[in-house]
Amino acid sequence: MIRFNCDYSEGAHPRILEKLVQTNFEQTSGYGNDPYCRQAADLIKQHCQTPHADVHFLSGGTQTNLTVLAAMLRPYQCVIAPDSGHINVHETGAIEMTGHRILTAPNQNGKITAEQITHLCQDHWQDENPEFAPQPRAVYLSFPTELGTLYSKKEMAAIRRVCDEHNLFLFIDGARLGYGLTAPENDISLSELAACCDVFYIGGTKMGALLGEAVVIVNPDLQRDFRYLMKQRGAMLAKGRVLGLQFLTLFEDNLYFTLGHHANKMAALIRQTCEEAGIQLLSHSPTNQLFVLMPDTLLQQLEETYLFMHLVDASARPGYTPLRICTSWATREEDVAQLCADIKQLTAE
Repeated sequence: MIRFNCDYSEGAHPRILEKLVQTNFEQTSGYGNDPYCRQAADLIKQHCQTPHADVHFLSGGTQTNLTVLAAMLRPYQCVIAPDSGHINVHETGAIEMTGHRILTAPNQNGKITAEQITHLCQDHWQDENPEFAPQPRAVYLSFPTELGTLYSKKEMAAIRRVCDEHNLFLFIDGARLGYGLTAPENDISLSELAACCDVFYIGGTKMGALLGEAVVIVNPDLQRDFRYLMKQRGAMLAKGRVLGLQFLTLFEDNLYFTLGHHANKMAALIRQTCEEAGIQLLSHSPTNQLFVLMPDTLLQQLEETYLFMHLVDASARPGYTPLRICTSWATREEDVAQLCADIKQLTAE
């Protein structure tokens, strides 16, 4: 079975495994206080052009979102997010469990706008008794979004202005950041993205690492005591070197961006084949995630060889199944060529 259902099926890039083996018997300090974490943090800050930022390494995305938002929000405050946002639909209520409401806005191709954020803030502060509802204090975005779409530089600048106007922190979930930055339609650089937000993270789990996310805290008001929050939420790995080594390898010679470009290229080939075969695309995604409405007759034949992610979509037509087709840093060209050839052959019959 060839998997196109997600971008974390494979283990890790061979260079990461080699680095882990080479350094396996070195003795280092724990909890991220080792030379590899320091080197990786310095390298990331160079790429981001944020010399005064703090960089911390956590093991997974949900844990990262939970810890960052704990740093941003007081007990009576809430976070604004698209209704399709990962923290709202894929994290089992982790944010709400800590007492923080997620104030959602209807997504438009996975995104929300500066105007939507403004309206939510106005609705709160213009209420006769605003303290009767959770106070908006942060905005959560994903880059790319859960639908594989991208915020433009113009859209990000507008959201930053609104955050400044309404005293909101801006937090960007970068679980798939490498796929977004290397997408052909992307017009915002890593350093420009860093300049727009208060905190963001660079995903490793879905970008060639065994595990791990690199949190970049740009706003100095959020840097203090962040390690206390990490420890409290089980986010401080004793063998922190394991995370630092991986990000050091990913950023030493732009391997991170090379892997992102490869996944996007593989997805583009499948996207083109689907379009030529008359298969409906559900969103315009230039990244490694492709969303389609697949005829059931075709899907039944394809699923003898391939695995896709089935989606729940109330608007789907009878006889069709909404799918996510996902490539990764490790997707093999021959597997993509085989899938494309099968789609062409089966739709031509």
